[in-house]
Amino acid sequence: MTREAPAVPDRLLASAIARAKAGDAGALHFIYVRYADEICRYVNSIVRDRHDAEDITQTVFAKLLPAVKRYEQRAVPFDAWLLRVARNSALDHLRAKRQIPFAEVHAADVGHEHVNSERLQSLRTALDRLPEDQREVLVLRHFAGLTPAEIAVALDRTESSVHGLHHRGRVALKAALRELGAAPVTAAA
Repeated sequence: MTREAPAVPDRLLASAIARAKAGDAGALHFIYVRYADEICRYVNSIVRDRHDAEDITQTVFAKLLPAVKRYEQRAVPFDAWLLRVARNSALDHLRAKRQIPFAEVHAADVGHEHVNSERLQSLRTALDRLPEDQREVLVLRHFAGLTPAEIAVALDRTESSVHGLHHRGRVALKAALRELGAAPVTAAA
């Protein structure tokens, strides 16, 4: 009897997913009621702003009807897939929030455009040379401003592995920049 109890919700969820794939808004509502609070808490752990988390959660579910058509039950359970969709939306939000309007950058860099353009290109080239996992950790840490704990949650890794990737990525980035003749200048000890 205890074995059949968990199967009922799984069958309900599987039915709701199938109906949502067919365009049934009621099935999407079922999925929303079941997962919205969990998704909102998860997104809030990434963006650290309750209002933004609520907005992102609404966006995730608003885009879910077309997105759920791409979901296929394989090794990844639906809730893990849904968390991945939410994670990507939260990271997109952080990236958009961190962008500086071009006019402000241009006004601040008058007279140094050529040098800054070369530095930016060198940085892009050096980042492209890094393994993807190191590059992702460096970008999330230094450009998106996430803490190692937040990165660990976002990438589904341990915090110690994030620290290791961050350290190896910084060493590799510095070496790549040195090779490109664009290494940062540091004071002699």
